[in-house]
Amino acid sequence: MPEVASSPVHSSVVVDAPIDRAFTVFTDGIASWWPPDHHIIEGELASMEFEPWVGGSIVDRGVDGSECRWARVLAYEPPDRVVFSWDLNLQWTVETDHRRTSEVEVRFTPDGSGRTRVDLEHREIHRHGDGWEEMHSAVGSPDGWVVGLERFASRLASDA
Repeated sequence: MPEVASSPVHSSVVVDAPIDRAFTVFTDGIASWWPPDHHIIEGELASMEFEPWVGGSIVDRGVDGSECRWARVLAYEPPDRVVFSWDLNLQWTVETDHRRTSEVEVRFTPDGSGRTRVDLEHREIHRHGDGWEEMHSAVGSPDGWVVGLERFASRLASDA
């Protein structure tokens, strides 16, 4: 397998918020920072929810009542760490075979007075199968996790 298969996508940001607040906004407040055009639900998005427990999901809900559970919460350790699956396939639809999904780990570390370093690792992307490199490129691009974490940092800065 090519070397990049074992190379996760990394992205980091330092936010102007204490660790508890950063963790809460990342999880419970996911709808307040997630890029609005980064959804796979059909129709208009009404809400987005992060279910805060192992075995929970990240759920998009449409104004028409439709629901899309596109991630599973694999670890939930407030305020330090959260891990969730990336249950999307290369066609950007929900992947039901969990052996063909990747993982996103987010770690929160205090970084000085009232600041938090957020380190994101999207790993095991090769599990998506033939063509996985496209997924690696997409989540690693400036329009992938980089824009998500920038929006997250902006959301926290707006609290100040």
